Amino acid sequence: MIWKRAVTLEALNSMGEGNMVSLLDIRFERISEDALEASMPVDSRTHQPFGLLHGGASVVLAETLGSVAGYLCTDGEQQVVGVEVNANHLRSVRSGRVRGVCRALHTGKRHQVWQIDIFDEQNKLCCSSRLTTAII
Repeated sequence: MIWKRAVTLEALNSMGEGNMVSLLDIRFERISEDALEASMPVDSRTHQPFGLLHGGASVVLAETLGSVAGYLCTDGEQQVVGVEVNANHLRSVRSGRVRGVCRALHTGKRHQVWQIDIFDEQNKLCCSSRLTTAII
């Protein structure tokens, strides 16, 4: 198990109250030994003007997952901040919910690298993102 902090899905979901996470209805749904998963709706909150999932919304989901996963891999008073994020948008989505799966590529003492893959309801890869975080 890579997580250093004990946490429940309920606690993770309460962290999003009153910020962008709740505004976009991002919900943490699964914690496994080496992955964190969350979902987000594809609706008027996350559409771009042409009715497709906005790439920026996908990046919000990716950075949310990577930052929270990064925090779970720290202890004590340590905090995690994103320093670089990129995303390759591979398939459009018009409706439903997308699911992000976050896994560690590197969890060092000063920085971390996270791979976040986002899938549609047919389990087709829609976006592949990478987030680098710094531990402060």
